[in-house]
Amino acid sequence: MTAIKFAWSALGGDPARLARLTTVAREGALEARLPVRDLARACVGACALAAAELAGRRAGLAEVPAVRVDDGAVAAAFHSERHLLVDGRAPVAFAPLSRFWRTADGWVRTHANYPHHRARLLGALDLPANAPVAAVAARFAQCSALAAEEAVHGAGGLTVALRDPKEWQAHEQAAEVAARPLVERERPTTAPARVLAPLDPATAPLLPAAGLRVLDLTRVLAGPVATRTLALLGADVLRVDAPWLPELPDLHADTGFGKRSATLDLGAEPDAFEELLATADVVVTGYRPGALDRFGLSPQALFARRPDLVVAQVSAWGAYGPWAARRGFDSLVQVATGIAVTEGSAEEPGALPAQALDHGTGYLLAAAVLRALTEQSYDGGGRLVRLALARTAHWLTDGIRPTAGAGAPYEGPEAWLTETDGPLGRLRHARPPVTFAGGPADWARPPVPWGSDSARRH
Repeated sequence: MTAIKFAWSALGGDPARLARLTTVAREGALEARLPVRDLARACVGACALAAAELAGRRAGLAEVPAVRVDDGAVAAAFHSERHLLVDGRAPVAFAPLSRFWRTADGWVRTHANYPHHRARLLGALDLPANAPVAAVAARFAQCSALAAEEAVHGAGGLTVALRDPKEWQAHEQAAEVAARPLVERERPTTAPARVLAPLDPATAPLLPAAGLRVLDLTRVLAGPVATRTLALLGADVLRVDAPWLPELPDLHADTGFGKRSATLDLGAEPDAFEELLATADVVVTGYRPGALDRFGLSPQALFARRPDLVVAQVSAWGAYGPWAARRGFDSLVQVATGIAVTEGSAEEPGALPAQALDHGTGYLLAAAVLRALTEQSYDGGGRLVRLALARTAHWLTDGIRPTAGAGAPYEGPEAWLTETDGPLGRLRHARPPVTFAGGPADWARPPVPWGSDSARRH
């Protein structure tokens, strides 16, 4: 329970609430050299407890509903994008140019799942759009890892040099990350206490986020996991994407449960977004820090118009330090922070058993939103919460001690998978791991096609 206590404390939670939480350990789930299972359990447990706390507050219960966290459910959920089947078809995980590459002095890892990232990578390497894998490998083999990292970054692409833990600890960005709390929490404005409509405890399921409107401006993967969780708990979540940046279909299906999906050109249609903002309770962003500021979406600009908002932000490297403006994904953060060396070696880098930084940070982000809503119901005021994959990585590598003791054996994910029919077809998917007594067991609606909803009906 040590990791859960730390996560709950980072969220500002009352330690007495932890008595309402129990865990089911399963040996073999999320097996790794690093304490991935402890991190995953803690993130989901803190999120479920935050959900139960808000449910109890709104339903007028004498005590918080009981929370039970099962390692099996957590492991299945942390692999949700891998377990998804769409009409029996398995998803495409990584594109051919998203992988490790040998360099003249080590390794780099690239991320090129999106067409625009692939184009920037190939442009930085001075290769044509149809360049084969062998040509990319030959280019990387001719340069140093750090030179490749900087060249691709300069072209707007995504490449990170492999660092061992000591090399990362010596990096200026690592020092900036370590100096921040796991969950950054601010109360930048004053406002009346949020009045939440009471919930009937006799009504099932008990939805702590019912009636709350969430604007979801996030992309793969932590942000969408957070908003998928808020949708599970009853929030009206509208994901908003730029019309020229379509999401990868399988990832959209996996993280789209419970949500609506719309496209909106923020630059061309600012009035449409202002209409959405006028009725929103929560705004969640997952782009690079500062990337949305020109659209009036910096926290300061949002609070100036809506001092009662909850603004939640997630990024790869944090909103500080020399890498604040860099793009990043879970796989790249693992490579930069020494995780890939720890899970493999400097000669043969490895990876975590799941995109645990993404999923873990996503559940913590949802928990931070839920706790902010609970706090607002007492004392009002806008709330700003920030998380970063690199800070979650620091917690995993330097802040969690593995839990001793055995549990039941983990026999695979089947018990925590289900099937749902919807407009995207028949989906096999992981059940939500965030559960509490009386709470929802599944999403109220399946995912919808990308961009299929109106941006003016929220």
